[in-house]
Amino acid sequence: MKKNALIKIVGKQKYGADSDKIEMTTVGTIEETDESFILRYNEEQEPPMKPLRTKLTITKDEKRVELLRSGAIGSLLVIERSKRNLCNYATGYGDILMGIYGKNIDSEYANGEGTFRFGYDIDVNGALTSENEVKVTVRIN
Repeated sequence: MKKNALIKIVGKQKYGADSDKIEMTTVGTIEETDESFILRYNEEQEPPMKPLRTKLTITKDEKRVELLRSGAIGSLLVIERSKRNLCNYATGYGDILMGIYGKNIDSEYANGEGTFRFGYDIDVNGALTSENEVKVTVRIN
């Protein structure tokens, strides 16, 4: 059953010696199935673009994360621990084929709140472009 939730996302990217941090807090839903946690929320874009609909699925066995974005620009990132996947990432200028190497996936969720963490590297044409860490905090409203 879907439940309304407050969702906070903190993403950290490292590009060689440079780094960046992005934070977003939004409302959405969380659904718990036998196999996974499914979060749904909208990501606001610069006007006049409409928000992207995002579905984040984290398996309870901590082996896989899927990040599906749909709307004017869509993408699907598949993150599996210790495995490299090729993923298509759409931009306003065209699609990019990226390698996604999953490093870690951790989840702690109980009594309507929890934290999900996952790390992954991105490569383009086999060259490492960034190291990424994401922390998602969820609390049922």
